[in-house]
Amino acid sequence: MKQRKRIAVLGATGSIGSQTLDIISAHSELYEATVLSAGQRVGDLIKLALRHRPRLAVIADNTLLPILRDALEPKGIECAAGAEALAECVEADYVDTVLTATVGYSGLEPTVHAIKAGKDIALANKETLVVAGDFVNHLLKGSISKIYPVDSEHSAVAQCLEGEDVSKVSRLLITASGGPFRTWPKERIDNASAVDALRHPNWNMGRKITIDSATMLNKAFEIIEAHHLFGIEGERIEAVVHPQSIVHSMVEYTDGAIKAQLGVPDMHIPIAYALGANSRLQGVSKHLRIEDFATLTFEKPDTDKFPCLTLAHYALKRGGNTACVVNAANEIAVEAFLNGRIRFSDIYKTIENTLIAASFVGNPQYEDYVSSNTEARCIAADFINKIS
Repeated sequence: MKQRKRIAVLGATGSIGSQTLDIISAHSELYEATVLSAGQRVGDLIKLALRHRPRLAVIADNTLLPILRDALEPKGIECAAGAEALAECVEADYVDTVLTATVGYSGLEPTVHAIKAGKDIALANKETLVVAGDFVNHLLKGSISKIYPVDSEHSAVAQCLEGEDVSKVSRLLITASGGPFRTWPKERIDNASAVDALRHPNWNMGRKITIDSATMLNKAFEIIEAHHLFGIEGERIEAVVHPQSIVHSMVEYTDGAIKAQLGVPDMHIPIAYALGANSRLQGVSKHLRIEDFATLTFEKPDTDKFPCLTLAHYALKRGGNTACVVNAANEIAVEAFLNGRIRFSDIYKTIENTLIAASFVGNPQYEDYVSSNTEARCIAADFINKIS
């Protein structure tokens, strides 16, 4: 009998993590969850661990370790806590693939450890490649690790590139729903509330990524991630608004042909494709009935209403630690917006101000990304304190 693939699910209590566990449960002959991690949702982590019986459960918040231990160690489940434990758990000999679905910058360190340990990575944390794509790709060259994208857009591109010559690619077209504010006038968007921004029309996601969708910074990040995943220059990667979220991305070739991947807006499909190392499972999601969609529309994004989208090509052109600074400032700004401290339009202003004030490092090493992240967060926090 073939050994089951052993999965470390980082961010198990989030949307992607829970859907990953759905797939693991439905295909227990193929997969088992051997590590589960969470940030602070210790109660949810305990419930998942009791249901899926991993070897190890990790909580990022050290103060919650006693609660985790009291609940799980009597059941024979090992427990650990803290950022160091989260990074090191992926190196365990009972882990084959690491599903990285933590939020924001926190995904970088465990991904680096996973690559150094030769583990495959199902990457749902786009910030890992946004923050340090050049560094991660350098590590991959010296490792047996492979990255399989979980984002629906990048999974779509990977499927459209299957069997193709990358040198024949003319453009990557990354589709965007347009978020909740696609039809709103700019003045109304600038003063939108967190409740408004969290009403995504098509996808059920975590709070932070839903705000990033509303600003369209998530699409900027996806352009940067696509550059690092597929080796395509930023100038040949564009976003296109597709409100129906049926076409998940497209690849245009030099002969004028365009290949597209279509499917219902359901993250189970790209998650399963990544866990299977680009192979398909039966019964992952309901099938798309294309005849039910009379119209599929596409629009150019409005960068006047969504200036965060412009940060993709700016960061790729400037290079160095620029995208790391953008990500750090955005994480601080989104938290402030969700807490009612700043306006929606202040998210972009915070990032812009931080880019002006932060130190530029042209050829960053790992330690430079760490220090850039810290510095940018401080600058962004100070700016928010002034304007709020």
